[in-house]
Amino acid sequence: MAQTMGDFPAGARIAPVARYSAVGAVARQLLDHLTSGNFAVGTRLPPERALATSLGVARSTLREAMAALDVLGIVEVRPGSGAYLTADSAGLLPQAIKWSLMLGQPRTRDLVEVREYLEVFTAKLAAARATDDDITALGTSVTAMRNAGDDVDAFVTADIAFHFDMARIAGNTVLQDILHSIRSLLQVWFDRTLRVPGTIAETLVEHEAVFDAIRTKSPDEAERRMKVLMDAADVRLKRTLNDNGAPG
Repeated sequence: MAQTMGDFPAGARIAPVARYSAVGAVARQLLDHLTSGNFAVGTRLPPERALATSLGVARSTLREAMAALDVLGIVEVRPGSGAYLTADSAGLLPQAIKWSLMLGQPRTRDLVEVREYLEVFTAKLAAARATDDDITALGTSVTAMRNAGDDVDAFVTADIAFHFDMARIAGNTVLQDILHSIRSLLQVWFDRTLRVPGTIAETLVEHEAVFDAIRTKSPDEAERRMKVLMDAADVRLKRTLNDNGAPG
């Protein structure tokens, strides 16, 4: 039988949080709670309604916070069953600083800005260093994006592959690691942005332009076109953040 958060010692109740920046605050409160106890893998969190009441927030706010924790691999949300802890709480604490990048109030928008500069630099390096085999591999991701049609999940998979491949082609392992972490932390918002009608078609055109510059090995043009892509993507992403009440 799964352990539940209802098994806490007396006095361990989660305190309500202020309503301002509620999504980030709820996520941080849950993270603090999970890293302060000794909860085993598979621990089931209280039902959504009960947890939202305990925290003093709307269920929609709790749902956004749980989505962020799910993307980060802290919990697993199982439709119709509930949310479960995916790692032993003793092992969560060393990762808390990394996760706080997502959960802190100003951090989400800060990450969006940092990502733009890194992606632009990566595109320029990739265009300068790409081999014919690299270009073929990158082209495969573009084709997969094109073939995805309106399938958001398939498009997201191909989009991620494109950016990871571009980072690999750039040949800088530190840059690869940083971009991978940023992408993981922002993934929940990328997914939601792509579900806005018309976004997939716009994003595809922007990626095709970057690919063409890398294919022709034109670093300055790749830099310029990635800047266009990032500017457009960041406008869409920030709009999604505002619409969904993200922290920051």
